[in-house]
Amino acid sequence: MQKLAEYALDLAKQLGASYSDVRCVEQQSQEIVTKDQTVARLAQGSSAGIGVRVLVKGGWGFASTQQLTRAGVAAAVKRAVATGKASSTCRPEAVRMADEPVYNATWVSPHLIDPFTVSIEDKVGVLLKAATTILAVKGITLAHGFMSFIKDTKFFASSAGSRIHQTFIRSSCGIEAYATGKNDRQKRSYPSSSGGQHELAGWEMILRWDLPGNAQQIAEEAVALLSAPACPQRDTDLILGGSQLALQIHESMGHPGELDRALGWEVNFAGASFLTPDKLKNLQYGSPLVNLVADATTPGALGSFGFDDEGVQAQCVHMVKNGVFCGYLSSRETAPLIGLGRSGGMMRAESWNFTPIIRMTNVSLLPGNSGTLEDIIADTDDGIFMETNRSWSIDQLRYQFQFSTEIGWEIKNGKRGRMLKNCSYAGITPQFWNSCDAIADRRDYIDWGVPNCGKGQPMQTMWTGHGASPSRFRNITVGIAHAG
Repeated sequence: MQKLAEYALDLAKQLGASYSDVRCVEQQSQEIVTKDQTVARLAQGSSAGIGVRVLVKGGWGFASTQQLTRAGVAAAVKRAVATGKASSTCRPEAVRMADEPVYNATWVSPHLIDPFTVSIEDKVGVLLKAATTILAVKGITLAHGFMSFIKDTKFFASSAGSRIHQTFIRSSCGIEAYATGKNDRQKRSYPSSSGGQHELAGWEMILRWDLPGNAQQIAEEAVALLSAPACPQRDTDLILGGSQLALQIHESMGHPGELDRALGWEVNFAGASFLTPDKLKNLQYGSPLVNLVADATTPGALGSFGFDDEGVQAQCVHMVKNGVFCGYLSSRETAPLIGLGRSGGMMRAESWNFTPIIRMTNVSLLPGNSGTLEDIIADTDDGIFMETNRSWSIDQLRYQFQFSTEIGWEIKNGKRGRMLKNCSYAGITPQFWNSCDAIADRRDYIDWGVPNCGKGQPMQTMWTGHGASPSRFRNITVGIAHAG
């Protein structure tokens, strides 16, 4: 497809584009879902296509094609140029793009074992072994298992001269145990909810998370939740486990930190942001312990890459430093609008048939120095520890939120006490993060993956990462989440 990319760039220039870039993407995918001792879903697929983006008279145009011929590419380029001309008449001013060096590079995501070389029988075997253990626990009524694997091969070429090859291998795995009582049903997930854990890694990550070895514990916890008391309604100290905190970061820092949203470009569908540009370097977003970064260079994290989808090299951008809001997720177009000299490198597209938009990379809370999770619990006189997301809700400005979790435990006099079910907590984003007074160190730090972040019209689903260690927040409103 590289020859077709070069042809597209030449034709776009002939038709009047002042800038153009082309993404050639080939994807291979596999998904396995088990229900009890049966395979409920086995899907394999592949796709290939080319997306063409052009700048004509200061307006953007985009088109894509799966017709991988000169005629098919020419038709896509002509559509993109026509769209660019039309959009230029609707803009108050022409697009200005921040400068970026020209790159000739190759990047491959870290992996030890290509998952597409592992047999389906071996993959299903892992899930069914976990299911056997789950179903052997009295009170369990359903066991689910999940695995998915995606390999993306990308070639990016721009009229500025960049030529970039990238290969991504994404793997995920997870299990769920359901217990049903007379008037209640409870679920426990491992390693996390939403299909488990997701990483830029190969088959080795499936072995590392050891689904069969953790099946017994989540099954027993699901059954125990049936008779556990409900979470009390009160204001108390709250400790969040890493996977729950990852989603908290995603919703209350990742999305409001998207510069297109902060500028009002996403209001029609995805919403706006309370982090408007006037708050940059002025808002005390969190306590001095809170340091949040968008780091696309983190090895193995789901939101990592070598270069984004407009050819900007991966980098680490501070979004909150010592509690102060100091940076956005930006693009080559949006960066100059707030005086930045360079894009943060956050433009990504779901596939070849979507135009890139600003997306999270790995928006992560840097580890603290409060010891381990158990050290934080030992330092808490009265509180609740919650883990594993169950549901969430947040307003369109990402300001007020409510989350519920699968499980919780009371903390009394520095010790973990009775298990609690249907736990939830609520708050206002800056107040919540300003109440943070303890962050566990790197020993409990994990780069969690969120594979299904939705944004844009038409909707694009993107994979993002969120590193986190368990953390404590003071005087948070907690209560009962209704079982769903």
